[in-house]
Amino acid sequence: MELVFLALLVFLMAAALASGFPVAFALPGSAIVTILVAAGAGLLFESSSGAYFAQGGPSEWLSAGVTNFRGVYWEVERDTLIAIPLFVFMGIMLQRSKIAEDLLVTMAQLFGPIPGGLGISVVFVGALLAATTGILGATVVAMGLISLPAMMRNGYSMPLSTGTIAASGTLGQIIPPSIVLIILADQLASAVDQAGTARTNLYKASTGELSLPSEFAVTSTSAGDMFMGALIPGLVLVGLFMLYILVVALIRPSLAPAVPFDGKFDRRLLGRVLLILVPPLTLIFVVLGSIISGVATVNQAGAVGAIGATIMAGYRLRSGHWDAFVPAILAVVSVVAIAWITANYDTNIKNIVTPEQEQGLVMAVIAVSVFVFSVLWSLWRTFRIEDTLNSVMIDTAKTTSLVFIILLGAAMLTAAFRAFGGEELVKEFLTTLPGGFWTQFIIVMLVIFLLGFFLDFIEIAVVVVPIVAPILLMDPSANITAVWLGVMIGLNIQSSFLTPPFGFALFYLRGVAPKEVKTTDIYKGVVPFIGLQIIALGIVGSTPPLVNYLPQRISLLSETAPPPVNPLLQSCVDEFLAEDLHEREAELKGVIAKAQALDLSALPRRLRGDLEDAFESAASVFGRLGEIDAAAAKVDAAVPEYRPIHRQVRALERDIRKAEEHIVAVERRLDGLRYEENPEPGAKEAMEAEIAAYRAEIERLTGEIPADWEERHKVFAAVLREDTTVRRQARKAMTDGYDPVVETMALLRLTPKLAELDGTIAGVKAALDADGPAAVEEQVKDLSSLFRDAEAGKDVTGALRDARKPYRDDVPDPAEIHAALDEAQAAYAEELAWRQAAADSLLPALEAYEAGLRDSIGVWSQPKLNRDQALAVAACRSGHEDISLHF
Repeated sequence: MELVFLALLVFLMAAALASGFPVAFALPGSAIVTILVAAGAGLLFESSSGAYFAQGGPSEWLSAGVTNFRGVYWEVERDTLIAIPLFVFMGIMLQRSKIAEDLLVTMAQLFGPIPGGLGISVVFVGALLAATTGILGATVVAMGLISLPAMMRNGYSMPLSTGTIAASGTLGQIIPPSIVLIILADQLASAVDQAGTARTNLYKASTGELSLPSEFAVTSTSAGDMFMGALIPGLVLVGLFMLYILVVALIRPSLAPAVPFDGKFDRRLLGRVLLILVPPLTLIFVVLGSIISGVATVNQAGAVGAIGATIMAGYRLRSGHWDAFVPAILAVVSVVAIAWITANYDTNIKNIVTPEQEQGLVMAVIAVSVFVFSVLWSLWRTFRIEDTLNSVMIDTAKTTSLVFIILLGAAMLTAAFRAFGGEELVKEFLTTLPGGFWTQFIIVMLVIFLLGFFLDFIEIAVVVVPIVAPILLMDPSANITAVWLGVMIGLNIQSSFLTPPFGFALFYLRGVAPKEVKTTDIYKGVVPFIGLQIIALGIVGSTPPLVNYLPQRISLLSETAPPPVNPLLQSCVDEFLAEDLHEREAELKGVIAKAQALDLSALPRRLRGDLEDAFESAASVFGRLGEIDAAAAKVDAAVPEYRPIHRQVRALERDIRKAEEHIVAVERRLDGLRYEENPEPGAKEAMEAEIAAYRAEIERLTGEIPADWEERHKVFAAVLREDTTVRRQARKAMTDGYDPVVETMALLRLTPKLAELDGTIAGVKAALDADGPAAVEEQVKDLSSLFRDAEAGKDVTGALRDARKPYRDDVPDPAEIHAALDEAQAAYAEELAWRQAAADSLLPALEAYEAGLRDSIGVWSQPKLNRDQALAVAACRSGHEDISLHF
């Protein structure tokens, strides 16, 4: 019966949407009605309101929906959601101030003279507007009003013209900043948590281990990662659009003729182009650049974009007047001044101690005040001129409210879908498909593509993604990243704006197109561009680095980059090191040989032994590379024979677990019969028969597991352990070959600080003799911290500790204190002598050793990777690695 109510849920939602009922009410309304109907039917026919739910009852799922509802509402301050109104404001402000119109006209003049140039200019401007506005309706309407008449006048094919405008208008959904990407990042955040739990459970069931190694964890994403991941695929799509128009123009010039420019290509035109093009490009650079460089989070970048758009709108609305650019100039000058001041002065008020710092603070206050004045001036202009600010704020509130209300409604719908076992049904369907992950992925993408014919992108993102994303992300055979999945879904969802009959871009264009433009022309025009989007999907899907590389690169080059010892990086660092050590083997061996030839006699026996062991460990690394190669070769040789039986057995074990879960569910229902006054006749026998059938199924599946599976699994697990062990030993050898040298260098570098303490012990002894124990108690205590800071040896610090012991007695013994200080002074003199000798004779050589090995053998001890290493590791981690054999 759960399937009946699941079908009812889908039917009610589809019927409500098809009838034109508002989406914000169709989603939660269909969920609430279905839950109430199921509860009523359960009470009527089964005497239990929860009889027709997969688990739990109506109150549980209604409260779950309300909890999700409140969760989204109260967490709007999340980085991924608060950016939405900011980017919406930025886009609408740029559109209302006619900056988009200026771009279209100017770019058409530039590109028009080349074949298909007018169409290429539309795509180019569509990409620019996508990176500055991301508002589909505004872009399509603006380009439809301005470019379509121009294309028609110049003999462009009607389908090509309408298709180019509609497709270019959708670029804002994939080129950052994009509302689609923000919503997808938000939905994927919870999907990653669910996928991580599922993968952990799978690892535990497969291996018996309680915890999942972090290198096998599901990688999360953020709105910033989504923006960076979508940037290159968005540009690929732009390139495909432009290439298509150019090819059409070259093959059939009559469809996209060149448009000669009536004016002159002179300085005046160049100045106009720069004036119109540079500010939007600057805004793009500031918004996306601040995210890429890590200077700003996504919501902070959105705020920057909103302010930048307001300043640009201020001078555009006032164009033709002498003071049009004054606020913008003040803003630019103040920003440059603020950057210079913060680079040269400490402007933290708590740290102000000198007149120079006060001067810097005063200049910073003046610069910030000028900037705030320029922003307020621009806001005043947008408020007074054509009531722009008011209309922008109203439209921003409407758009943002629409997005959030749909998010809230989708939370209710998702709860109802899970209440009737829909999520488990989808999971079971996908996981039982032959072909593994890629079959599942293709089916999901096909479903999303087909849903795009009927549903809006928000509905797809908030209803479909939470259900299918955890299933795809948890699969260790593909081990995809969340950002790659999000960008692929985003590219796919983008087609929903073009696919008839409900493509929003088609509606917007139809609304502003002249009467002579037929609807069929619009439909025919978008078909090639839908095909290009599918091609782009194939390119990005088959080349994950197009998505993953840029976020990885930015992360590894940032100030907060993870250290090389991070488990997620270790395999890629191993790969880089193996190649680097092979290439530089002779050079590095020479560095180690010089160190081994050093005269270490100036050092105490312990330190001398540590350094000798370190040099030996470093020299052994090159031999361990051969062990790693041999172990890796064993794994490679064992995989082809082991993988088929591994897949077979894990599939059987998955089916066994499902049967066991069914048994638990039926047994729970069977237990519930005890509390029913009038159980349905034969219900108990039917449930017992169902349990027996599942147990028979488990027995059958268990019998299909090959008899030699356990032995073969143990053999392969041993091969994997050997590979892991030799790699761990190699890392330890590198660390052992580097860290003791660094520690010794640090000790020797503190020798001058230790020398500064010469005479301090003698001074305390003299005060002790003159004034007695009570007068020097604090000085004796201070000696310990002074010598500890200089990393004096245990003999010195131990003797100083002994000097404090007599103060535990009621009457401290001066002789005992004096003896301990004598011992400390002797130990200090001895240590200072050898440290000064070692610092003179060994420190330069040890520094040369450390510098020579820092980026190779010493990499595991570094706080972060250097640039070359980071780029290599980013490229390594950009692909998807099959880790299923570890499960």
